[in-house]
Order: sequence, then C-alpha cells, then structure tokens
Amino acid sequence: MRDLRIVFMGTPDFAVSTLDALVTAKFNVVGVVTAPDKPAGRGQKMQQSPVKNYALAHNLTVLQPSNLKSEEFLTQLKSLNGNLQIVVAFRMLPKAVWQLPKYGTFNLHASLLPNYRGAAPINWAIINGETKTGVSTFFIDEKIDTGNIILQEEITIGKDETLGELHDKLMEIGSRLVVKTVQQIEKGIVKAIKQPEIEEKSAPKIFTETCKINWNDSLSNIYNLIRGLNPTPAAWTTLINNKEEIKVKIYNVKKESASHQHKTGTLITSKNEIKVAVTGGYIIIESLQLAGKKQMDSKSLLNGFRFQENAHLQ
Repeated sequence: MRDLRIVFMGTPDFAVSTLDALVTAKFNVVGVVTAPDKPAGRGQKMQQSPVKNYALAHNLTVLQPSNLKSEEFLTQLKSLNGNLQIVVAFRMLPKAVWQLPKYGTFNLHASLLPNYRGAAPINWAIINGETKTGVSTFFIDEKIDTGNIILQEEITIGKDETLGELHDKLMEIGSRLVVKTVQQIEKGIVKAIKQPEIEEKSAPKIFTETCKINWNDSLSNIYNLIRGLNPTPAAWTTLINNKEEIKVKIYNVKKESASHQHKTGTLITSKNEIKVAVTGGYIIIESLQLAGKKQMDSKSLLNGFRFQENAHLQ
C-alpha cells in the first residue's frame, strides 16, 4: 500500500462533494488549492470559494494562487510534499504543476470522455438531447481533457431532467468514482487506458449568446436548451410588450406537441398559463424572471403583469 499525500484542487460546490468524500474516507489531504477570494453581490463583499469554506472548516491548509506558474506558488506547493494531486472543477494546470507529484495528477470530468471535453459538459449533454452521460477520472496531460482514462461510470439522463438535477447526480457519482480511483492508486493497481481517437462532441464555455433562445428552432431543441441552462446561467429571450422591450430569463418549462397557425414567438396567455408558439407546438413557461425582478412562477406574474395583445418573444 502506498502512503498517499493528497493535494486537492477545486473551487465550486461540485468539487466540495469530492473533497468531503476524500476526508470522510480518511485519506491524507495535505493541502487544498482553490481560487482567490473575489467580490460578489451588491455589496461587493469578498467571497470565499465553497472549497475554501470547507477546507477551513476541516483545518486543511489552503493555497489561493492567482498565477499557477509563479515561483511563490510552486514553492508553496512543493512544501506540501504531496505525491498525488486531484483536480475537480478547477483551472487548466501548467506542466510544472501537474507533473510534480510522484503518482501523478488526475482529474474528475463530468462526461464520458472523449465526448464533451471542455468547460461545460453537463450543459451540452442536455442541450444536445443526449440520453446518457457520466463521469470519468483521467490522468492530466498537456492538452485539455485528453489524458489516459482511469475509471468511468455511466448514467441515463431523464427526458425532462434539468442542469441542476443532473449536476447534483453527477456530483455524487463523481465523488464516489474519485474515491475508487484513489483506492486503486493507493494499491498500485491502476490500468489507465488511452482515450479513443474518435470525432468527439465538445463542451465549450457557455456565453451569454449561447443562452439566447431562437424561437424559430424546433420544439425539442428549444426545450433542451432551456433545461440545459436551468438554473444557471438560464436561457433568455426578449419580451416585446407593445413598445416595451424586457429581457426575460426562463427556467422551468414543459413542451406540448401540437399543430397551430401562430407565428413563432407568439405568446398565448390565460389566467394561469403562459405558452409560446414554436414550430411543432408550444413551450409552456412555468417559472421566469423579468429584468430587475425576482424569479417567480407564471401564475404569480400573470396576477400583476399585463401582456399586451401583440406581446411576443424574440
């Protein structure tokens, strides 16, 4: 059995679950590397990352480099005497960092590699209408998400599953897979395999324009885009209400297949329901957020907001 000294690298809640699994399994985590504190919210108060909050609560050493190539950081990292590094939802590491430990550096990625390499694998799996996805652990190399695969676990994606729901499932499964991976490294029985050379689907970073709904797209594509961005950053559109233009984020929706004569983007409202006409049917909006307002369900909005006769989304 190898005597492991683990350095963990991660920032968001997704990474906290894995760090907690390692601590709970009594592995020796000698240090945690996470993003620098940054101002957030209306008051612009300095906020610590979820990983830092967890690490401090468990008396773990924390490093917060702004530059991963700086001599200061590399000196601090070496002083931890780590022999295994684990990366979950962090940044691309320079070679000087990932090649440092004796037993390597491995990453947890929320897809079945080689598909959906990149920054937003959970989003794109749903946006593209996939019916399955999973998690992979792999040794980091010089490119992004291309290293030798250690372990993978596959799960199905529900036809109405949202980003938030799938994120939480993958977070739990990924945590367990990392523990299994560490156990194999500890015993020296890892058999990492080269990633297949196939035409993979990519998962690039999500930008504001990525999130804009094209109401001329198909019913399924629009539905998948909205659930693949719910709850954050959320799909958005522009409400044209007479002469007023309002940016609207859309969250929970249902789809209804139907034939109709409405122009795409047309709003059909009743006392309890907001429907948007699209090719092949309707998107039924259950919750949304108007610019400058709080997120609310459609029934609450209809109680106090008046849609004009010509109201539509574009």
